[in-house]
Amino acid sequence: MSAAPSALPPEATVGEALAWARARIGALEARVLLSYASSWSSTKLTAWPERPLPPEVLQRFVDLVERRAAGVPVAYLVREREFYGRRIRVTPSVLIPRPETETLVEVAIALALTLPPGHAPRILDLGTGSGCVAITLALELPQAEVLAVDALPEALGLAMGNAARLKASVSFMESDWFSRIGPGETFDLIVSNPPYLAQDDPHLEEGDLRFEPRQALVAGETGLEAIAAIVSEAPRHLAEGGWLLLEHGWDQAQRVRGLLLDAGFLEVQSWKDLAGHERVSGGRRRRRAADEGHRPK
Repeated sequence: MSAAPSALPPEATVGEALAWARARIGALEARVLLSYASSWSSTKLTAWPERPLPPEVLQRFVDLVERRAAGVPVAYLVREREFYGRRIRVTPSVLIPRPETETLVEVAIALALTLPPGHAPRILDLGTGSGCVAITLALELPQAEVLAVDALPEALGLAMGNAARLKASVSFMESDWFSRIGPGETFDLIVSNPPYLAQDDPHLEEGDLRFEPRQALVAGETGLEAIAAIVSEAPRHLAEGGWLLLEHGWDQAQRVRGLLLDAGFLEVQSWKDLAGHERVSGGRRRRRAADEGHRPK
């Protein structure tokens, strides 16, 4: 194999450009960025290694590779990330969707399917960000009524665009958690992937987290402030027997379960992600008659 060129010629071919980039960011990312810069499929790139790249495509590719080499996440460079088999557009104003969050979606779907037949579940997604959770639930549960809220107008605009592009029936509202949810408005499921990192967490200075919005990552000194606030307020907005589901850090499950138990939730439990970490915890609001005398364990 020939050595990668240290500089690209003005009329570099597909093969030369990929060889140059591989030495800087790796083969897979190089191919993803060249496909994005050229609007050519990966199949075409493989079939045409001798094809010269137009100057504007080459310059766009070089800029992308340099930004990636500086650490900018690929998702922000190509403005999308796959989530639950669908492409979700992202910008630096929102978190990048991650496979761990698919656990939250899978648990929510499973619980929604336990509701009585013919009942259209009402679902609230708190801190929707890109909208990936709300949109996926709306598409996987077409009978559901889904409301997604976020405190940031930029995030809401992006989420609304994703929903429109994917033809997902989701309502959106600008709200800081429950602040604009009506006092009598209740839901069968409340889901959230809130901030859950402590403000001094060393991971904030590593990898993609360096470029993601701090307000979507950090929740005070312990990392549990946002979760505690949601757990405290959620019972007022859950229908009887409704579930609250929360994504959290890999080492926070026991503390989150404690918050749920202290707030009077029943059937409190945690679910593992694909890596085997307890990633989602939740509990059910009691039904006044059916749960009379029931005590959380």
